[in-house]
Amino acid sequence: MPETVPETAPGTVPRSRLRLRAALICVALQFQATRAGASAMFGTAVAAGLLPAFGAWLGKLLFDEIGRGGDADTARATYLALSVAAVGALTALLQQLAGYLDEVVRQRLVVAVEDRLFARVNEFRGLRFFESPAFHDRLRLAQEAAQDAPHNITMFSQLSVQAVATVSGFTGVLLAVWPPMVGLLFLSGGAALVAQLFQARRQAEVSEIVSGKYRRRLFYRGLLTDPRAAKEIRLFGLGGFLHSRLVTALGDATDAELRVARRGTLVQSGFALLNAAVTGLGTVIVATGAAQGRFSVGDVTLFIAAAAGIQSTFGGFVMQAGMAVEGIRLFGHYLDVMELPDDLRTAAEESDGSAPVRPLARGIELRDVWFRYDDSGPWVLRGVDLTVPAGAAVGLVGRNGAGKSTLVKLLCRFYDPVRGSILWDGVDLRALDVEELRRRIGVTFQDHMAYDLTAQENIGVGDLPRLEDREGVRAAAREAEIDEKLAGLPSGYDTLLSRVQVDDYDAAPGVTLSGGQWQRVALARSLMRRDSELLILDEPSSALDAQAEHDINRTLRAHREGRTSLLVSHRLSALRDADVIVVLEDGAVVETGTHDALMSEQGRYAHLFAVQAAGYQDARVGEASPVSEATAGER
Repeated sequence: MPETVPETAPGTVPRSRLRLRAALICVALQFQATRAGASAMFGTAVAAGLLPAFGAWLGKLLFDEIGRGGDADTARATYLALSVAAVGALTALLQQLAGYLDEVVRQRLVVAVEDRLFARVNEFRGLRFFESPAFHDRLRLAQEAAQDAPHNITMFSQLSVQAVATVSGFTGVLLAVWPPMVGLLFLSGGAALVAQLFQARRQAEVSEIVSGKYRRRLFYRGLLTDPRAAKEIRLFGLGGFLHSRLVTALGDATDAELRVARRGTLVQSGFALLNAAVTGLGTVIVATGAAQGRFSVGDVTLFIAAAAGIQSTFGGFVMQAGMAVEGIRLFGHYLDVMELPDDLRTAAEESDGSAPVRPLARGIELRDVWFRYDDSGPWVLRGVDLTVPAGAAVGLVGRNGAGKSTLVKLLCRFYDPVRGSILWDGVDLRALDVEELRRRIGVTFQDHMAYDLTAQENIGVGDLPRLEDREGVRAAAREAEIDEKLAGLPSGYDTLLSRVQVDDYDAAPGVTLSGGQWQRVALARSLMRRDSELLILDEPSSALDAQAEHDINRTLRAHREGRTSLLVSHRLSALRDADVIVVLEDGAVVETGTHDALMSEQGRYAHLFAVQAAGYQDARVGEASPVSEATAGER
């Protein structure tokens, strides 16, 4: 996925138009998030923009009246003084109201934008984006944009309205006192705006460049605080190594950002001096004119207030413009994520991928399936032809990297084959409704999740509509032989299975499970789907001890009776009773048959079985075996 979009490219929209579109979307989002709050914020901005010029004009009139000395009208002076004070009080109140409204809009906007972002992320049906570093960089930038960019753009739009009102009022004042000053102020303000926009563009480019470094920083920081990694880090003395990597990644990123900050400071300091010189020149001219009788004292105070007001408005506008430009660039990543095409495609142009999934009657067939994770990568599967008959148990065997887990991903339709097809009762998976298809599949993954949730939830999420079904959860736990352990926890099935995440600050810490216990919980999670038509078990007993593995395999044989099953395991003894055993090697099917038939062929399967069995050969096994006759009969 490209990291940037060219300024112009055939068939694409110019970048300037994309940025304008992003800005308009941000402004629209604030009204969608809180129409009343956004409307009130803009109304307050207009009022707050007009009041300073009005107050300055009242101040001029007051000083002119006072300047009359003994001829001054006391009542008029008092009235003008009270008016100036009232305008000041009203301005202060509007500032407080504006601050509150800004916070309301910001909070609602962050919720609305992040809600849309992760709703879209959840709509990606496959895994291609989630296994792409470029996507994670873009997603991180999109998350940053969701937090700050819409608000910065909103603030810029509000400040623009306020600036127009303020500058319009003060411009009229300056035209009445000394017209050339208006041109000078606009010239210096315009130059500062151009410099700030250039600085913002450079800052946004740096943010994109250092995104990968910050991702690595988060990776190392996560490792240093992850309780699962803490054992190895301390045993192997990796703390200093990972800490060094973290600091290096952070240092590289901050060095790039500091270079931009230094340049920006120099440029802005130059324009600050220019603005001060322009204001000083105007003040000298007006003060000299007042001394010569061409201007009144009120004119001088009015000019100073107007010049300060316009420069202050320009300064805030310029700074917010820079933040808005940076926000618009970052918001482009948000829009990119929101507008990414689906990573799964339909079977043909005439299919929209929404065909109903019929109960599996004949079986699942893989026809000449080729797959690789990216266009330049190696082929993981090479022309796989495989049939999983309905109601049968098919064992999948192969060395690490043979393509077993990839084949599981394709059956769950996390990816689509690059070539060939996978058929569900003769219908291409790409033509079927993917959510309905997955509801018919129960899977225990080799790299299963250990959620920082309660024991009830860790199992119940396997069938979300039955999340609160305590009896159903316990039934699945009993099949996975973990019910007694979970029921005996401090709060039973309501115990949090985590020592890191707690709902409340002062809540009691949860508990952790062993690797084998977590594997049973993951198995129970897949067994929650009582009506699943395809059961996939990817190394379901790899973390279990010998007795537990024997017991679980016995339970699973009973559970999968009459179900279509795909069994993946390195422990070949667990696959002996499979109806068909398929041997994968280098992404291709090299052998197919029953255990007895494959052993008779003395091929790859027989070799793997013999190698594995050799580790258990001992003449005393028969004497020491605690297995009962009934259990032996089951074997």
